[in-house]
Amino acid sequence: MRIGELAAIAGVSTRTVRHYHRVGLLPEPARQANGYREYGLRDAVELARVRRLIELGLSLDEVRDALADDAGKDLHEILAELDADLGRQQEAIARRRARLAELLERAESGGGLPAEGPVSPELTAIFDDMARVAAGRDGLESAMAARERELLAFLEASAGQGHREWLLAMTRALSSDPDAMARAYEIYAWLDEIADAEPDDPRIEDVARAVAESMPDDIADAAAEGGEVEDGGGFAEAFFADFPPAQAEVLRRAMVLLRERGRS
Repeated sequence: MRIGELAAIAGVSTRTVRHYHRVGLLPEPARQANGYREYGLRDAVELARVRRLIELGLSLDEVRDALADDAGKDLHEILAELDADLGRQQEAIARRRARLAELLERAESGGGLPAEGPVSPELTAIFDDMARVAAGRDGLESAMAARERELLAFLEASAGQGHREWLLAMTRALSSDPDAMARAYEIYAWLDEIADAEPDDPRIEDVARAVAESMPDDIADAAAEGGEVEDGGGFAEAFFADFPPAQAEVLRRAMVLLRERGRS
């Protein structure tokens, strides 16, 4: 039979058959004198088996191992590993669905979702606290507070260990002290005030000291050890470039003060 007949019997496309030939899953018969390949029953049996294994979720490499006489693993081992992997995927999906259910319940109950979301429940609680404090300040949101939320959301999504340590220290500080957020908004207001100032403005030193003093000891210790922001590099350049000159100078000086505190 020709390739089209073989493909139809196995329930795949001729393109799939040719792909299996290329990757070595299905032996390719020699061409006949007329230039066509002639397939037999054994080819149909092998092709059907390949299709069934792939439908189970095996990768092409795993199918190749299962079909090879000298494979290091037999089919039972491969299927057992596949079953374990699917179990892990199910658990991960269950966790994701549980998190989605939380977000949907919050949205449907009128709680709303953070503009920077989706974020963790812990960070959502901090953003809620920020909204509460902002509402108490005549509902006027600080531009620096908005930047802070963006940064916290970034740190949570970042793969960098240093980023996660900073986020953990910040969330602990903001969630453990009921007055921490109110103090933070006072500093946000000072930073907003100098947004258009020159980088040598005399207020910069006082604001930098206030920023440094508001940070928990964990962050001072991390600053003393070095990290992505304070030690330069591409992220540091992007971080400071995102602020007006006076605000960037405040943050640089605050980093220096934190480093000194962490080393003392």
